[in-house]
Amino acid sequence: MKRTPLAAAILATVLGCTALVVHADDVAAPQNVPYSAGALKIDVDATDVARRVFRVHETIPVAAGPLTLLYPEWIPGHHSPTGPVDKFAGLTVKANGQTLPWTRDEYNVFAFHVDVPQGATTVEVDFQFLSPQDMRQGRVVMTPEMLNLQWNTVALYPAGYYARQIQTEPSVKLPAGWQFGSALEVASHDGDTVHFKPINYDDLVDSPIYAGKYYKQIDLDPGASTPVHLNIVADDPKYLEIKPEQIKIHQQLVQQMYKLYGAHHYNHYDFLLSLSDKMSGNGLEHHRSSENGTPPGYFTEWEKSWIMRDLLSHEFNHSWDGKYRRGADLSTPNFNVPMGDSLLWVYEGQTQFWGHVIAARSGLWTDNQFKDMLAAVAATYDKGRPGLASWRNVQDTTNDPTIAQRRPLPYRNYQASEDYYSAGQMIWLEVDAKLRELSGNKKSIDDFAKAFFGVNPGAWDVDPYTFEDVVNTLNGIAPYDWKSYLRTRLDGHGPLIGGVEAHGWKLVYNDKPSDAVKAVEAFRKGTDLMYSLGLSIGKEGSINDVLWDSPAFKAGISPGMTIVAVNGRSYDSDAIKDAVTASAKDSNQPVELLVKNFDEYKTVRIDYHGGLKYPHLERDTSKPDTLSQLIKAR
Repeated sequence: MKRTPLAAAILATVLGCTALVVHADDVAAPQNVPYSAGALKIDVDATDVARRVFRVHETIPVAAGPLTLLYPEWIPGHHSPTGPVDKFAGLTVKANGQTLPWTRDEYNVFAFHVDVPQGATTVEVDFQFLSPQDMRQGRVVMTPEMLNLQWNTVALYPAGYYARQIQTEPSVKLPAGWQFGSALEVASHDGDTVHFKPINYDDLVDSPIYAGKYYKQIDLDPGASTPVHLNIVADDPKYLEIKPEQIKIHQQLVQQMYKLYGAHHYNHYDFLLSLSDKMSGNGLEHHRSSENGTPPGYFTEWEKSWIMRDLLSHEFNHSWDGKYRRGADLSTPNFNVPMGDSLLWVYEGQTQFWGHVIAARSGLWTDNQFKDMLAAVAATYDKGRPGLASWRNVQDTTNDPTIAQRRPLPYRNYQASEDYYSAGQMIWLEVDAKLRELSGNKKSIDDFAKAFFGVNPGAWDVDPYTFEDVVNTLNGIAPYDWKSYLRTRLDGHGPLIGGVEAHGWKLVYNDKPSDAVKAVEAFRKGTDLMYSLGLSIGKEGSINDVLWDSPAFKAGISPGMTIVAVNGRSYDSDAIKDAVTASAKDSNQPVELLVKNFDEYKTVRIDYHGGLKYPHLERDTSKPDTLSQLIKAR
């Protein structure tokens, strides 16, 4: 029940205390009616890559009277109020050649109020989006070689309407000679300016652009009536050297996804991929495209870059799971209505599951790479999330997009953060095993995927779902008490590795790092000792994370410290691994670290003698190997 300020004041008087008045913004609620004044013309000048500034001019048809313009706040794919309004600047509004005063809403910083004078039929709006100069300010989206235009950052829209009921006519001016990829369809070119076909505001925001000096497009479904393209921009042309077998694997990605779902929900699809050390990495889903950012050697250092190769399968899967079918509380009428994230364990959790599985089925990963990565994830929910075993649950982590907004956390393993991704993956792995058990291995999670997401071929809208819909679909495949089964795992504090065991494998630890551990250490330039000392160490000895209640934690080590020396010798990765190995051979020899904490140096002795420990999967021959069945190409 919503309490009005007057009711609050009366209640406070009765109780003899000061009233707490809740203020509301002065923004009209969205209505599902057309914005009949006409289409918004949105012109973006994206040529100032040196200063990383997008310049925007909008022509907005209006009627005389009060007008509220909104800057998008709740961003799809972020699941949170992360619209970068802090980088919005220079707003001017004009009508009939006169500058109109505007005011920001007193309680809603994303809303701007203007009074439109009589006789005016349009307002001319100008502003700039001052994109980040470095990663401390946010994600870098402009470099001398490429840019990423996200329309939510460069387009105001009128309040009071569903976003899909507002029509737009967008255009962008790119640096001379640059090429681009986008789900947007081109209407015409005027020099370096590209005019796109009219599109509603909801779908415009869902259709970003990657453009660059060095560009290549690859057809991933040759001859198909529904094209799928891989659009690549790179720091240097050498990174665009792609071997035929690499193209074939990405083509197999498309076919494996089609075989999984049996339908798709777009008229064409464009992967947008940046190969860059300058523009920030990214992974963001859209209905007819996806934003994907990797280091430049994605193709040219193929063997080294394999841990990144589930990115495209993950984001592609979202076209079905997250964009077409979407949790009902995430399906909001416009970008300034708060989202609900309660079903992210389906949206992101099952996508994380399929991102890994389809990477294996298509050949982006080998079977062993898949199993190494699964071992790493399983170990997280065996030993690496003490917070989920004690005070939090997976369901509560669906609030993290709003709570933390991906800011760094002091003790992520104890606080838990966005575990609906990988914990969700483990839940869905176990669901697959349960479906197989109930059906005598005749049904699997593939059947759920096709029944739940592979519906209504060709439909291109949003089909919301609820928790009850998930349960009912599972019951239609194999009757069971799925509600209790899922809620126990979402709301409880038990282990989440039952799917590994049910698929005929065991999680074990030994002193040999897996290829996945080696690849992650190389990528992050760090050292992983989470399951021995309880430390994740970054470059030059910086401590990134300390496992709660681990030997290192109990010895007084915390994130933010720096290891200077190990057993009296200068720190490096080999030195600390050697020290852990030596301590296992001599129970009287602790691991002695000299650490720096701010400007203080101190010696810390970790009484640990268990040796190095890294996770692996080991076959349990007493059970059928249904895991290998799961990842076999269809």
